[in-house]
Amino acid sequence: MKKVYKIKNLDCANCALKLENKLKKVEGVIDCKVSFIFQKITLEYNKEDILEDIKKICKKVEPDLEFVGE
Repeated sequence: MKKVYKIKNLDCANCALKLENKLKKVEGVIDCKVSFIFQKITLEYNKEDILEDIKKICKKVEPDLEFVGE
């Protein structure tokens, strides 16, 4: 499954890269792209109920990050 999530409060391109690298290591994530410019995360995954794990990791890397318009 592939989904795009809009986010806000991602502070910099370096944070986006750090977040992308962390999310790629999550079990069930096939691919991940985090765009600082467009403030979005594109996830391809094959595991049900993975979004809560993704949100927890995002908060650890970037505490102010919020998912909008899910």
